[in-house]
Amino acid sequence: MIPIPAEPGPFPLDPAAVALVVIDMQRDFIEPGGFGASLGNDVTRLGAIVPAVAELIGLFRGKGWPVIHTRESHLPDLSDCPPAKRLRGKPAARIGDPGPMGRILVRGEPGNAIVAACAPLPGELVIDKPGKGAFYKTNLEAMLAQSGIRQLIFAGVTTEVCVQTSMREANDRGYDCLLVEEATESYFAEFKAATLAMIRAQGGIVGWTCTLPALETAVTP
Repeated sequence: MIPIPAEPGPFPLDPAAVALVVIDMQRDFIEPGGFGASLGNDVTRLGAIVPAVAELIGLFRGKGWPVIHTRESHLPDLSDCPPAKRLRGKPAARIGDPGPMGRILVRGEPGNAIVAACAPLPGELVIDKPGKGAFYKTNLEAMLAQSGIRQLIFAGVTTEVCVQTSMREANDRGYDCLLVEEATESYFAEFKAATLAMIRAQGGIVGWTCTLPALETAVTP
């Protein structure tokens, strides 16, 4: 075990049982001119974490530890998108509608791709998820069990929605979860701060949080 300085206390990282899960680093959420920007969000907040996420991915690749990527995406016919989800939001910017980078949150569209700096390498697992959480209607749990993974390090966007949802799903399934603070972000600073506090509250009710330098220093001989 490698003790990682974290809150609310050290995270006991097991190199034989850990994987990195990078949530939804998609062009439509992060890049200027994408879906997120079209809704009036300040995407520069999300874009600013790309170097940290890429550095974290590089750390795991260098150690030979698994890296898993997710995309929030739907089939072109939207058969996996319930009306209660699709009909929410602005009438002119709903899932499946034409957006600045192709159809919004539809698999294969330019905006649904992961940003180049964080793009998956051949052989890395990519999970296309129809919901906010990485486990909902995906094969993630089966793939983790097959690989003997029991600990998940989280990064990605947005902190309070897809990242937190995925962490809570993982927590319910018995995984130890750690969120890297510089490698996650929200369009709203107060939402990120509140989510970090909720995750590590009450002795780590959902999991742990740590800084990227603390993680890097702890795992580097």
